[in-house]
Amino acid sequence: MYENSFPHKRYQKTISFLKKHVQPPEDLLDLGVRNPLVPLLEKEGYTVRNTTGEDLDLDLNTILNDTSKVLTAFEIFEHMLSPLPLLMQTKATQLVASVPLKLWFSPAYQSKTDLWDRHYHEFEDWQFDWLLQKAGWTIKDRLQWVHPVNKIGIRPLLRKITPRYYMVYAERL
Repeated sequence: MYENSFPHKRYQKTISFLKKHVQPPEDLLDLGVRNPLVPLLEKEGYTVRNTTGEDLDLDLNTILNDTSKVLTAFEIFEHMLSPLPLLMQTKATQLVASVPLKLWFSPAYQSKTDLWDRHYHEFEDWQFDWLLQKAGWTIKDRLQWVHPVNKIGIRPLLRKITPRYYMVYAERL
């Protein structure tokens, strides 16, 4: 379906996991601005609305005014100081979210020039689970996968065997 390279491998896993739990033509509120994954989701039959770049730590108006049953958040929560209010206040009853996992052999990603492209968190799977549970979500399914790098060295070798991404499907009443 998609070539086996980044980001296409990630997109393939994301779409496959989403379709396992949420069938098209469902409406999705996708956190974050429109990105290359959105047209692929639309091609699969989903209707996707994105947030518009507002700071979701400070401005939850889009979340509070949206009535979508499904909230998607693909590598967005690590960019927020506190995703807890958003996760608690959304009207959505289904969540499909992915986060980069903290790698013990590599420092957290930080950009010194781009104010939006910073990781305040790189979660361990149990930390992300606890965040969702505290916000009232029940995790129904999980997936982890590696992100190998085609380089030589200890870190690239470790990336071939250490999961980098964590995705969950969660529900709440």
